[in-house]
Amino acid sequence: MRAEVISVGDELTSGQRLDTNSQWLSERLGDLGIHVLYHTTVSDDQEAHARVLREAIGRVDLVVSSGGLGPTADDLTRHAIAQAAGVELVLDEAVLDRIRGLFGRRGRTMPPSNEVQAMFPRGSRVIPNPHGSAPGIDIDIERSIVADVHAHARESAGANDRRQGTVRIIALPGVPSELKEMWQETVEPHLRAVSGGGVILHRRIKCFGVGESDLEQMLPDLIRRGREPTVGITVHRATITLRITAAGSSPEACRAAIGPTARTIYECLGDLAFGEEDDELQHALVRILAAQGKRLAVAEWGPGGLLSKWLGGADPTAATFVGGVVVRSSDALRRALGIEQKLVEGRDPDGANTVAAMATACRERFAADYALATGPYPDEGHTSPARIYFAWADAGTSHTGSAVYAGHSDVAPARAAKQALNHLRLALVQAPNPKSQIPNKSQSG
Repeated sequence: MRAEVISVGDELTSGQRLDTNSQWLSERLGDLGIHVLYHTTVSDDQEAHARVLREAIGRVDLVVSSGGLGPTADDLTRHAIAQAAGVELVLDEAVLDRIRGLFGRRGRTMPPSNEVQAMFPRGSRVIPNPHGSAPGIDIDIERSIVADVHAHARESAGANDRRQGTVRIIALPGVPSELKEMWQETVEPHLRAVSGGGVILHRRIKCFGVGESDLEQMLPDLIRRGREPTVGITVHRATITLRITAAGSSPEACRAAIGPTARTIYECLGDLAFGEEDDELQHALVRILAAQGKRLAVAEWGPGGLLSKWLGGADPTAATFVGGVVVRSSDALRRALGIEQKLVEGRDPDGANTVAAMATACRERFAADYALATGPYPDEGHTSPARIYFAWADAGTSHTGSAVYAGHSDVAPARAAKQALNHLRLALVQAPNPKSQIPNKSQSG
């Protein structure tokens, strides 16, 4: 079964509100083994909405929409569905009585405008809304009524003329709490019964350390179109996510199909792959340190304090991350960690000695097993190529590294912080005995 998710509202098409309903509905449809092929957002315009519905009817089996079922003049979903189906709206007296009762229980008189919420396209079924005045609409529409759909929609049918038969349209209110309750209580059980009981499962593997195109070349034809299971690749602030997707009769069947591909990814990428699902580099690092029973402190010279923020979130019990310092000036750095004046005044030609001294002093100040240090960050408007320096220290020595400070100003600090985390992570996972003391070894990058 193929589906399209439609979101309705001027507040969405104007960018004033983020559409989260489509994401949630697509995830739920995937749980039922229903492939979502399209996301469409349409304004509160009846003609445009009806046109979107006709196009959807010509190319999918199921349409799920959210929004436009309220009582105001710009709530036109029911009218658009009726127009697309070529039927009139009819009043459901039982639904009207329920809406009146809802207002009565709240100590209010139902405004006349709410009567429209009891109007339904002829032939539709009512989806109850336990806690709101906007019931949903469930209707089957013959594809033959959209014979004049644009040619591209007809061509998308392929050899099996998908214009034959019926398409199911389910319209839900845009209020997320109401939409979710109606889905779980009414819509999902019905769709589960007709969808064949299939499941679509995803598994996300997180990677860091190379560019997207370089990583793709390291994988043997895994991202090829038409491959089963599919492998998609996305990048967010230098973290690469490989999303493996399989369809099957059960979650167990999907996991079995995904397993060989996941193993191939790990074999090809090695330490570039650091975690799965919602993992970030700080989670991977905290896990390694926790397994060793070690504690970490950080020293950051520059804006944001990203390392402290991220590590604190990854270790809420403070079992591994004991704290650190975030400074914005050389004087503050000298006062906080006692760094030598010649280093904080900028007489360190490459920055490596400064961050090494920061890491060593931080580890001693916080009595930690390891300390990680970054900075200083280049000023805005810096001339390329600028570099960011980072270091980690253990009881024996410090280990320095650096990377080009590149990218948009909104991305560069996060990228640099991740490179610092990865610098320590790789040293720990590549040690001959991860549970022993890291051997003294200098690194740069």
